[in-house]
Amino acid sequence: MNKRMIAPALFGLVGAVILVLLGNWQIDRMIWKNAILAEIDARLIADPVPLPEDPTEARDLYLSVRVEGEMLGEEIHVLASSPATGPGYRVLTAFQTSDGRRILVDRGVVPEAEKDSPRQPENGVIYGNLYWLQDDIAITPPNFRRNIWFGRDPVALSEALDTEPVMLVMNRTSQTGGPHPAAVGNNIPNSHLGYALTWYGLALVWIGMTLYLLVRIKRKTV
Repeated sequence: MNKRMIAPALFGLVGAVILVLLGNWQIDRMIWKNAILAEIDARLIADPVPLPEDPTEARDLYLSVRVEGEMLGEEIHVLASSPATGPGYRVLTAFQTSDGRRILVDRGVVPEAEKDSPRQPENGVIYGNLYWLQDDIAITPPNFRRNIWFGRDPVALSEALDTEPVMLVMNRTSQTGGPHPAAVGNNIPNSHLGYALTWYGLALVWIGMTLYLLVRIKRKTV
């Protein structure tokens, strides 16, 4: 290797190493994310437990619970859709437990035409998952006159219905013709494998371009 080839070769080697390390970092992130997603999946399908006395997002997000009590009358309607109903509204209401607590319950989705239809409360034991996350579109101010909210903000919804800042998203129902439960799903994206393959692909391209450059330099010096 002549002197003119040393600098391009080193530059190519360093660049390729950096790109491979970036790919390895994304693989590590993928392994970490897979562990988190597996933990969430396990929580979502676990046997339901009684509602904790002092639930917190850090400890109880996605926790599968069962509560007994009765639904109170006032509803809030959140713009939504589901495969079962198409465009419609999430029906949220206050629920008073048998021990006197008031929590927020997401009953599920009804079609647009049934937004203001009368509904039977679902009393007794209900099942679902605890949820604190705010929908991205929840920053849009509600239309209070028409009772239309544009996303779930558990804190704001709880204040509006005078409940604890705790939301239970129902994952089953004993009724027919009522809201269709839109259970909490594991929708957290995990694109790290694609990012890793991109970095590895760029590393191969970088190496190929470096070799091409070295060949051209060598030919010019022969």
